[in-house]
Amino acid sequence: MSKPYVFIDEALPLSVEKYLTKYCTYTMWSKSQPVPTHTLQNELKKAAGAMLTQSRPRAADIAHAPHLKVISTATVGYDHLDVSMLAAHGITVTNTPYVLDETVADLIFGLILSGCRRIAELHTWVRAGSWNQAVPLELYGQDVYNKTLGIIGMGRIGEKIAHRAKHGFNMSILYHNRSRRPEAEKLYDAKKVDLTTLLETADVVVIMVPLTKETTHLIGAKELAKMKPTAVLVNGARGAVIDEDALIAALKQQQIWGAALDVFEQEPLPSGHPFLTLENVTLTPHIGSATAATREAMAQRAAENLVAGLNGQQPQDIVENE
Repeated sequence: MSKPYVFIDEALPLSVEKYLTKYCTYTMWSKSQPVPTHTLQNELKKAAGAMLTQSRPRAADIAHAPHLKVISTATVGYDHLDVSMLAAHGITVTNTPYVLDETVADLIFGLILSGCRRIAELHTWVRAGSWNQAVPLELYGQDVYNKTLGIIGMGRIGEKIAHRAKHGFNMSILYHNRSRRPEAEKLYDAKKVDLTTLLETADVVVIMVPLTKETTHLIGAKELAKMKPTAVLVNGARGAVIDEDALIAALKQQQIWGAALDVFEQEPLPSGHPFLTLENVTLTPHIGSATAATREAMAQRAAENLVAGLNGQQPQDIVENE
């Protein structure tokens, strides 16, 4: 019996390729630019499954994909996939939760430290050859130890950030979430509060919510105005959770101390974007899960989900159509 055909929209580690070869034939897009729309449509026409981590299939693409049974993404977030539309065509969607939690929490804490201690700015200052003079007072940072951390979205990764904050830096933990997290309250003395209280109280605000209609521009001018002038805002969720125009204005006016961002409304950031000219912001290119080991583990998990769906089995990580 012939193996099912699969389309993959980004290069995979060799170990994952070897695994997929056992179960399917495939075409893998390996160019740096996104898959063109016509290429994606042509590939999906003949595919039984797809690993789409970068691409955004449209309804028109799916309407011409009669054999497609499963789409797997090697990410936790799946806002690039219209789950409802795909479900209406009988297509299962899977993602890769759990695998990257510790790695993302590490990156977020790195952003906290960089934002508070101005590490990125000092790095630039040293490389510019400025260390023949005293470090200017405006580049002095502020302490992280013993401060208050506010986490908006206390999911699995939020709890791991809380663990690092409480046991590594003796921080007080506030969180805002739809539901209580009793385990986090027990382990980290975390306190559930409303959003206003969190913004007014926290020295560092970390955003870790999924992108939904309700969370789009969750943090705007009104919310930023409630934060302390010494506060640092960290976003490891999705760019559109923050109204970036409002954040840029707040940073320019030094309404808040600074920001540290791994995600943006437009990725990659276009040349000339205001964030690129601001000194009080640390920028990383959406690399929360980007260690070699974790990315390989995510790709392997996505491949296993794909193979299970192709074989008529239930994948480990089905995204439910809400």
